[in-house]
Amino acid sequence: MTTEQSAAGSPRPDAAAENADTAEKTEAAGKTGTAGATPGTAARTGGTGGVGGVGGAEPKAGAAESGTGGTRPGADTAQARTGAEVKAVGADGVGATETGNGKAGTTAGGADEVAAKTGKDDAKSGAAGKDGTKSTAGSTGTKPGAAGKDGTKSTADKADAGAGSAGAAGAGGEGAKGGDKAAGKNEDGGDKGGKPDRWEVFASAPEPVPSRLGRAARAVGRLLIHEWTLAAFASLALAVLMTWPTLRYPRHTLPQDYWDPSLQAWQMAWSGHILLTNPAQLWQSNTFFPESWSFAFSDTLLGYAPAGMIGTGPEAAVLRYNIMFVLAHALATLGAYALARQLGAGRIGSAVAGASFAYAPWLLAQAGHLHVISNGGIPLALAMLARGHGWSLRHGYRPERRHDGWVYTGWLVAAWQLSLGFGIGLPFAYFLAGTVLVAAVTWFLRRWVVRPVKRPFGRRLLVADLVGGLLFAGVGALLAIPFFTVAEAHPNAKRSIGDIAVFSPPASGFFTAPAESRVWGGLHEGAREMLPWHPEMTLLPGFVLYALAAGGLFFSVWKLRHRLLLLAGVVVTMVLAMGTRFFDGTFTYVPLFEHVPGWNGLRTPGRLMLWTTLLLGLLAAGAVSAFATRVREVYAERIPSWPSPWLRLATLLPLVLVIGEGLNSTPHPIVPPQPAAMRTVDGPLLVLPSNQSLDQPVMLWSTTRFQDVVNGGSGFTPQQLDDVRRVTLSFPDQVSVDYLRVLGVRNVLLMRDQIAGTPWEITVDAPVDGLGITREEIGDVVVYRL
Repeated sequence: MTTEQSAAGSPRPDAAAENADTAEKTEAAGKTGTAGATPGTAARTGGTGGVGGVGGAEPKAGAAESGTGGTRPGADTAQARTGAEVKAVGADGVGATETGNGKAGTTAGGADEVAAKTGKDDAKSGAAGKDGTKSTAGSTGTKPGAAGKDGTKSTADKADAGAGSAGAAGAGGEGAKGGDKAAGKNEDGGDKGGKPDRWEVFASAPEPVPSRLGRAARAVGRLLIHEWTLAAFASLALAVLMTWPTLRYPRHTLPQDYWDPSLQAWQMAWSGHILLTNPAQLWQSNTFFPESWSFAFSDTLLGYAPAGMIGTGPEAAVLRYNIMFVLAHALATLGAYALARQLGAGRIGSAVAGASFAYAPWLLAQAGHLHVISNGGIPLALAMLARGHGWSLRHGYRPERRHDGWVYTGWLVAAWQLSLGFGIGLPFAYFLAGTVLVAAVTWFLRRWVVRPVKRPFGRRLLVADLVGGLLFAGVGALLAIPFFTVAEAHPNAKRSIGDIAVFSPPASGFFTAPAESRVWGGLHEGAREMLPWHPEMTLLPGFVLYALAAGGLFFSVWKLRHRLLLLAGVVVTMVLAMGTRFFDGTFTYVPLFEHVPGWNGLRTPGRLMLWTTLLLGLLAAGAVSAFATRVREVYAERIPSWPSPWLRLATLLPLVLVIGEGLNSTPHPIVPPQPAAMRTVDGPLLVLPSNQSLDQPVMLWSTTRFQDVVNGGSGFTPQQLDDVRRVTLSFPDQVSVDYLRVLGVRNVLLMRDQIAGTPWEITVDAPVDGLGITREEIGDVVVYRL
């Protein structure tokens, strides 16, 4: 290093003696505590500091000034107190000298005592650059070094000693030499000879700063590979495959049959149409003319109204139904998966729970009932509510995981699920009410009685529950009003305990698969013949699911008490699903039927098997998760720790078996095409023949114009529609014509392709002279204008 450099604050070759003398004084001061700050000591200012040179170096900005017997004005942590103490913190944050009232202070460093060594020591002090930037080299408890004009920090090896004054002066040429060696750069930023640093080629390249487009692409990429994105896509793909051939001809076929699906396709179309045109008339549908509140004659699927706003006509309605049919399966899979994951199950175990819940064999018999298939909102809402409250089955309550946003969303999803129908939604509503009650009582007991430990809940979470619960209850009340009105106006709509007995399955139904099961359908044909009403009594959730759930009682990630609670839930829901078959339901179903509001509207107890399936799936998820964990432990002990293909396939085997047991052979009949007359004839009109099965396609045909029609199909037959069907058996005659005119009917459509074996087969071509009506034919339909 040149003499010109020493003038800028670097060690001067001719100052070795002065350095040595200063070092000796420093050592003595450190031992007795009577000396001030060490000459040349550096302090950090604003995040940077200069390491002081030898005693003769002049101070620079950001560096501690040199001198003896005082504090350092350049130190950023110095505090002066009158008659008390003055502290100065060195460049490395250690080494403080205190004086007060003329008394000697003590020096504190990074070690038990501060050792100030002479220039003969191995410490190598550096010099502060012109801009005061700290440059470090190998030192004992210090960070000396040399820096160029650009203030670049140059670092060499550091000694392990933890004591010493920050920026302690080195000794003469030894220190200067050591500083130069440590720094390795002159003021020009090169090596000692002005050459470029030969080690820079080995330095890591700076990480490039991504552009806005690059950051967006990374965010999208992370989203696409997120667990929930993959779970959603997997659920959708599985739904398409497991419901095939639903989407093969989605505008012309319906799953299972075209009766109830036609009714439900009309329901979605009507709700979407009327909410766009005249929302006040939602419950006054165009069917069952001239009845009022006719939209509440059966479950409404009102939650699918946004889909009903897209497209018009029967083909659009059929397409809409098929799409929602597939999406309902996907949502059921995703919802049960989310619930199992939130409760603490692994990914594969949760996948088993999702697949078993959506594709249980017994649900294949419900393929014609979209309101039963549309059950995914139940586990999804429970998962969201559990997540919002920071609760899981495996880990219990964790207050730090609370999030009121999930609570609001969970209540909204629950309200949406309720809007799809009370057949599935009513037990869900009572389950939520019971859960809230049990949770509140448990919380109170643990907080004030049993274990009086403060468990935080939070005002925001309480408000979210109150608002969400009121929203859910409000939706339920608004939806219940039309149904209670219908029940009062139509006494024959009320169920009796005898009606429940007709649809109550025996215990053998839990082991019998429906005919739509590809695996068990043919094998269980004899068992189905022994059931009084097998479409609602074949309740097999899956033999694989039974086996996995049984294994989950002994080997599981769930705690023992949780397994027992899940088992108790399975038993209770099975007993309730049997209706009056379990000791006549005297202490089980009958009290609910007689005392719980709305429960007497549930005609088929067997659909409570939905809850049994969900609980069995959670038991199975616990077993499969424990199995997968054990497999990971086994292959982690392998050398090398990589699983063999057989071990990886073993974890997927339960999922494959559950999916395989849910394969279907569901028929997909072609929907009867819409007669041309339905597109041109005004209402109110009556289509003959009329019965429960034929009227449901008529409702679907009316989705082109939504003209008023007398026809309609639902869970019960209104007395007036029954009278119309009886009176019009002799149509056209004077009595039937007059009766229809009194009702307000303007046109009657008689379909030739449906009259074989009926009275109209004879009277269809009879003259209408003298009746005051006209007759014309449009295609295969005879139109009578009254």
